[in-house]
Amino acid sequence: MNDYIKIKEVTAKYDISARTLRYYEDMGLIQSARSSDYAYRLYDQNAIHRLEQILILRRLNISIKDIQRIFSTPSSETVLEVLDKKVRDIETEVSLLQELKEIVLTFIRQIEQADFSREADVKLLYEKAKDIQAQIVNVDYRGNPATVNRLLEVTEKLDRKVPDIMIVKIPPFRAVTSGRVSFEELFGGGFMPWQESHNDLFKPVLFDAADFLCGTGDRAEWFWAVKDHVTQADTAPWKIVQCPGGLYAAAVSIDGDGESHDHVRRKTERWLEDTNLVIDDSRELMGHMVYVDEEIKAGLGYDQMVLYAPVKRKA
Repeated sequence: MNDYIKIKEVTAKYDISARTLRYYEDMGLIQSARSSDYAYRLYDQNAIHRLEQILILRRLNISIKDIQRIFSTPSSETVLEVLDKKVRDIETEVSLLQELKEIVLTFIRQIEQADFSREADVKLLYEKAKDIQAQIVNVDYRGNPATVNRLLEVTEKLDRKVPDIMIVKIPPFRAVTSGRVSFEELFGGGFMPWQESHNDLFKPVLFDAADFLCGTGDRAEWFWAVKDHVTQADTAPWKIVQCPGGLYAAAVSIDGDGESHDHVRRKTERWLEDTNLVIDDSRELMGHMVYVDEEIKAGLGYDQMVLYAPVKRKA
């Protein structure tokens, strides 16, 4: 096993989490090995080379589904097709942003020409707004739309890049915990096999969520909500703790890896700017792998993780 690299060395060298490595392996992108005298995952040079390819493609914001397509095709045709589509997507977004800029500048010029101190101008703006409303309802887009109509079309397309977010309140709950350990220990140690063999102890807390994963850096803690009658004796050697719950902004993280999580958190923070809520840094972001049904996963080509960002009222 001298030619193999330990998972801890891989995560440190490439600045990724063990959870992300495990996810890539679960999706069939890389393969690990284990020796009889070593419990954790090991990676050979072929796996490392493949990982480097994955990281480059992810840096280009190529989806896991498209990466699967690239690796399943021996020729370069698929990767060229995927990259060409990415270029077209970028060009479309740049064009939409430029058009949005021109629309906003048009509105600025119109507002600068109005005198809000004069009652007549205010009345004219009100009448114009009613005309715009009628256009939005009645006018079809035929290549030369009114400014407001086109604004709606542009912003709708851009808004699709922002994750759907909702505010939920998670009630306090009792949970068995893995303790704060490395991702290597979390997925390669004894907690996961124990959890999988004790499903009768757990209950949903919110929607179908019984499990929540918190983590910072290279360490994480798994919480599994337990039924009311479950005691410490039922979960030994794993401890039961009281989780406080609270308000959370819930959003879906596509592909389930750490890079996607950071992207969703940044989007969530920007979304919160227009609300009376802010991120609560005194609590941790929690993840829940939802809808792991194999039929759904096969249809999408990736997992979906719901990320719960703790929020609080603005001071």
